[in-house]
Amino acid sequence: MAEVRVSCFGISLDGYGAGADQSLENPLGVKAMDMMGWFFPTHAFQSMHGGGEGETGVDNDVAQAGATGNGAWIMGRNMFGPIRGPWPDENWKGWWGDDPPYHVPTFVLTHHARDPIQMAGGTEFRFVTGGIHAALEQARDAAGDKQIRIGGGVSTVRQYLQAQLVDELHLALSPVLLGKGEHIFHGLDLRELGYGVDRQVQGERALHLFIRKR
Repeated sequence: MAEVRVSCFGISLDGYGAGADQSLENPLGVKAMDMMGWFFPTHAFQSMHGGGEGETGVDNDVAQAGATGNGAWIMGRNMFGPIRGPWPDENWKGWWGDDPPYHVPTFVLTHHARDPIQMAGGTEFRFVTGGIHAALEQARDAAGDKQIRIGGGVSTVRQYLQAQLVDELHLALSPVLLGKGEHIFHGLDLRELGYGVDRQVQGERALHLFIRKR
């Protein structure tokens, strides 16, 4: 069965995976871009967004590994956009423009139904109202033998961890403090849920921690 992974998930030194007050101006919440400072200079990110060659090294290696071998993605509604409640119209199609970086079926958890959106480059956003298990079942059907990547945000990752459905959790720990926001670990006993640290790799700007289900 294909593995379910959370890859390249940035967290701050004080354990936050997103800042407070998400908005169009602050997609990850206020000051949360600081914890993704390891990712933006990499060749993986720069080539994805047409920014030039970018840097190679450990941070780039793990970023590229996280983007390889995915047959489907799952994300929460807050990762898809800042709109809350019923969809006011069909105009919002994500943060990423006409060609999002996913290139596979991408399942969005929501309480409000919406027709699928076919984007350039092979990305198709499919909206799932049946919860995390329904989304995972659909993602498995779409992914085949390839892995399924849980993209975020924090609430989505926490739900899949609590349900013991994540095989590997890769956290990119940046030496920054957010002070407030959404805490990735609060109320989760990962050890009791059967998880342990498998390995750690020091990158140029982040410490990469790989936590696996035993």
